[in-house]
Amino acid sequence: MSPQNPCAMGDVERGWDRHSRSSSDEVPEEDDELATLGWYHYSLSRHAAEALLLSNGSDGSYLLRQSHEKPNQYALSVRAQDSVKHFHVERIGTLYRFGFNEFADLKEFVNHFANQPLLGSETGTLVVLKVPYPRVVAEPSIYESVRVHTAMQTGRTEEDLVPNAPSLGTKEGYLTKQGGRVKTWKTRWFTLHRNELKYYKDKSATEPIRTLYLTECTGVQFDYSQERVNCFCLVFPERTFYLCAKTGAEADEWIKILRWKLSHNKKR
Repeated sequence: MSPQNPCAMGDVERGWDRHSRSSSDEVPEEDDELATLGWYHYSLSRHAAEALLLSNGSDGSYLLRQSHEKPNQYALSVRAQDSVKHFHVERIGTLYRFGFNEFADLKEFVNHFANQPLLGSETGTLVVLKVPYPRVVAEPSIYESVRVHTAMQTGRTEEDLVPNAPSLGTKEGYLTKQGGRVKTWKTRWFTLHRNELKYYKDKSATEPIRTLYLTECTGVQFDYSQERVNCFCLVFPERTFYLCAKTGAEADEWIKILRWKLSHNKKR
C-alpha cells in the first residue's frame, strides 16, 4: 500500500475535499470553486438531503447542493428540529446571494456561515446554522456474509420491480386550530413528516395531541367560511379540520406541501 499524502489528509480533516470525485464524474467548470467546499453535495436531491439531515444530522445542520431549477441557483438545506427547510442561494460569477446579503466571493460566503447566522423564514421559525454536514463521512469497510438466498415468489419480471419510497417533505410551525366539539380556537405546534401531520400543545411537548394521516385526507384548500384570515381546511371522511396561519404566505406554504403530498399519494 502506498503511503498517504499528508497534505491531502489534512484537507479532508479540515472539511475540504478536492480529490473525492473520479475523472468520469467531473463537475462543470462553473462548479470548480464549490468543489473545494467540503459541505457542497453537488447534485444531491431534495429527498436525499432531507434523509441525510434527519437521520444523521442535528438541529442546525446544513448542506449546500444544486437546485436543479435554473442555472447558477443552489439550495441550502437546513435541519430545524424535526423538519428540513430549503433556501435559495444564487451565484453570479464570483458573487453569492443568500437571504438579504451579497458576498463578493466564496471565502466571504463561507465566513458568514462560520459565524453561525440566525435564519428565519416567513413561517416565523428561527434556526441557528450551527454546523455543516460534510460530503465525505468516514465509513467502515464491513459487509455481511450471505447465508440464506432464495426467491420467495416465482414468475415475476423486471416490470414487477417498482421502486417505491415515501416522500419526506417535512414542515413545522404554529397554526391556530378550531376545536371539534367546542368551536374555540387554540394555537398548536404542527409537524409534517412523511404522511403524518401531528399537532402538539406547544413546541416543547414530546407527545402529540393527535396524528392526522394524509393517506386518509381527501382534500386541502383555502377556507373563507371562518371569521379569520389565512385559513385553510383539511377534509377527512369523519371531519374537516380548520387551521389558520399567521400570514397568507405561511398558509400558502402549508397548502402547497399538503397538496403535493396528496397528489403524490394518488400516484402510488
